[in-house]
Amino acid sequence: MNRNDLRRVDLNLLIVFETLMHERSVTRAAEKLFLGQPAISAALARLRTLFDDPLFVRTGRSMEPTARAQEIAGLLSPALDSISTAVSRASDFNPATSELVFRIGLTDEVEFALLPQLLRRVRAEAPGVVLVVRRANYLLMPGLLASGEISVGVCYTEELPANAKRKVLRRPKPMLLRADSIPGRMTMEDYCSRPHAMLSFAGDLNGYIDDELALHGCKRKVVLAVPQFNGLASLLAGTDLVATMPDYAAAALAANGGVRAEPLPFETSQDFELSMAWRGAQDNDPAERWLRSRIQMFVGDPDSL
Repeated sequence: MNRNDLRRVDLNLLIVFETLMHERSVTRAAEKLFLGQPAISAALARLRTLFDDPLFVRTGRSMEPTARAQEIAGLLSPALDSISTAVSRASDFNPATSELVFRIGLTDEVEFALLPQLLRRVRAEAPGVVLVVRRANYLLMPGLLASGEISVGVCYTEELPANAKRKVLRRPKPMLLRADSIPGRMTMEDYCSRPHAMLSFAGDLNGYIDDELALHGCKRKVVLAVPQFNGLASLLAGTDLVATMPDYAAAALAANGGVRAEPLPFETSQDFELSMAWRGAQDNDPAERWLRSRIQMFVGDPDSL
């Protein structure tokens, strides 16, 4: 096929194909693209004709891509990224008049502790834009970025899509949160003997702090694991439970009253890194660059780096 032949290729079909590769479901692809299922089914039929291949084979509740579909996806994804970059560079962005919708991924503690100041700045500079916040964490972030459900996210990242970019925003210190009225700071012995509440996305009962305690020959007893930080203050109230969390989250919860934050009774050997990650295809998009600069300004902490 030469470039003149591309005139008969509908770019929308390629977007549907990429979405089906991520979602493996006509229903979920339709929801993602805000289209009806018949429209996605019709697009898939046209794609099968275009590529002369079934592309997806139903296995149970999922649609598995054929070898040909995998090959196409490997070539198509970077091509769509290049098209997106070229179009983005050609567009201007004026925050004062823009009505763009930005889709961002945040962990819950970033949302309640750091988003308010970012939101105030965004509202002041760009009153017409819309922020859609998706819940993100190190498990969800790669998929959200790869599928295009978000363009940028802030969390403690591990693995990211190959074309994603990353920048460390801050290195917070772990802090202790407690609701009791016992005066003075907690000792190491007290810390280990108290029942602990912890954040656990995957439902496990061992985390970063347990590894740090092991270096000191100590252990803690976790009696409560929850999937998000923002309810911990009410859960700790009236109990001898303690929780360990990033300093900015502890400060935000303590500011509302009922709990207090203090340093851990031991030194940790490694730092947390709260990072911003974004899709490489939108690296030069003027609107996305503006948003990332504001995230860095109001979520980042240069003094901690």
